[in-house]
Amino acid sequence: MLDKIEEKILQRIDADREQIISFAEDIAAHPEPGFEEIRTSQKAAQFLKNLGYEVTEHLARTGVRGDKKITDGPNLTVIGELDAIGCKSHPMADPVTGVAHACGHHAQMAAMIGCAAALADPEIQRELGGSLSFLAVPAEEYIDADKRARLRKEGIEFCCGKSEMIRTGVFDDTDIALTTHVHMVPVEEDFYLGNPACNGYSAERVTVRGKAAHGAIDPWNGVNALSITTSAIQMMGLMRETFREEDHVRLHNVIRKAGDVINSVPDEAVIETKVRAASLEKIEEITDMVNRAYDGAAYAFGGRIEREILQGYMPILPREADTALLEAAEDLELEYRTVQKGDFNNACTDVGDLSHLMPVVNFTFKGFEGKLHGADFRITDPEKAYILPAKLLALTVYKLLRNGGEQAGKICTEFTPVFDRESYTAYIRKQTEQK
Repeated sequence: MLDKIEEKILQRIDADREQIISFAEDIAAHPEPGFEEIRTSQKAAQFLKNLGYEVTEHLARTGVRGDKKITDGPNLTVIGELDAIGCKSHPMADPVTGVAHACGHHAQMAAMIGCAAALADPEIQRELGGSLSFLAVPAEEYIDADKRARLRKEGIEFCCGKSEMIRTGVFDDTDIALTTHVHMVPVEEDFYLGNPACNGYSAERVTVRGKAAHGAIDPWNGVNALSITTSAIQMMGLMRETFREEDHVRLHNVIRKAGDVINSVPDEAVIETKVRAASLEKIEEITDMVNRAYDGAAYAFGGRIEREILQGYMPILPREADTALLEAAEDLELEYRTVQKGDFNNACTDVGDLSHLMPVVNFTFKGFEGKLHGADFRITDPEKAYILPAKLLALTVYKLLRNGGEQAGKICTEFTPVFDRESYTAYIRKQTEQK
């Protein structure tokens, strides 16, 4: 049964319903790529300022945080993701950048600002112990090698928003992160509570060096970089039978370059390779197999391989639905199911990195149709995609921080981090050393 404060939280969100929906639709209509979400971040910053939060901008280039310290105690950071995904065929894709909100990140942002609007109420804040942060994070989607190189020159060392924010200390005061997403695993129910296990990935840009020669007069004097590339990729394909189902291995290659002119033996090919798997150890093992394929093919033809190691994401450390989240879902009478043992998300997200440093309270939601990252993705039910997630977030935050932050404190006490900022940063740097 809802108490007086919980009823007021829901009333606040209902009163702002049209504004929340308009905010989401505006972001969807103006998609921006990772680390370039200038308009989106400005809109989020202005919204949080209008609510009275202390706003910090330009975190990890385009990130925005709104803070409110109420008392000493745990900090809860509610996260929304700013960026869109490359999907040129989507009807709402930006005609210049080719990105679209086929990832549902605009719905996360709506849930975050809806939650922020409710919890800005002074009467509600008086019932909370601890502090609140609302964090709009850039660049959750994959950033390609060329763009990463450009960003490094501008001071962005790590590959994605959350990772860069960990490195730069943005999460130093965070005790619990709250995240959301549209459904990423097959779930019939409207809501899916908890954080299922999820793949991590590693990536590299491989340059294959061959030897140019005339393609008709003397191809025997050349070393074909494209032949080396295709041979290596064929070997990777033959390796797939050795991948165990429980390791959830996925292997992707994109050939960025394969020679310059058709009548010469290609002397250079450039490939980006991505390895996904369920554990850091398995990612490393499969990456070694991939590298042997490249090295073996190069040896067979007489070429050579150059590698640029690209930072990936860590697998998510799974977390069952927390009590506060379950209680909030029951209060809202939502149709939901919880994360069960064996549930798995084959995709990757930088939330995995966060899960190695702090407890992540997570849920996903419905309200859309089509395929994630596909041209047919679209929101069909604003209530389920924008309003109910905002209510679920706000009620969960309230339950975690009421009574002096009792439930939040218990979660923090029971959680054992794998990394702190210093050890995480050192680990990432070591993994991406160019060998």
